[in-house]
Amino acid sequence: MIRYSLKCDAGHAFEAWFPSSAAFDEQRRAGRVGCAVCGSAGVDKAIMAPAVVASEKGAPKDTPKDASDPAPLSKPASPAEAMLAVLRRHIEATSDYVGRDFADEARRIHDGEADKRSIWGEARLADAKKLKDDGIPAAPIPWMRRTDG
Repeated sequence: MIRYSLKCDAGHAFEAWFPSSAAFDEQRRAGRVGCAVCGSAGVDKAIMAPAVVASEKGAPKDTPKDASDPAPLSKPASPAEAMLAVLRRHIEATSDYVGRDFADEARRIHDGEADKRSIWGEARLADAKKLKDDGIPAAPIPWMRRTDG
């Protein structure tokens, strides 16, 4: 396992573990590496100093003993990441998930063809832009992958 310090094109800094340098490169090319703060896929390695220790006793607390014992990734890496988890739980508890029908359902609600309520889901970028152009309120959510099951 290798830990990289990463930085997105918006300037947010965060860390992530990868099985290897090649795995990071492959995931980044495939668009599967996103900023932990804003979700941007424009992520690059940040300058970092290697953590060199003489013995396991002197290892930093978050350094794995070996590749089979990585540090837990289930805990938030920063206060921003913790707040995004709180935001996600709130949205999921107080609104309806409409999946890939988000743009259509948002338009139906706006036009009075469906009950007014909070919804969330996925939309193609072109569909989201059309909602904005038509004055229909919608906003992207800086979603993170769930780590709590």
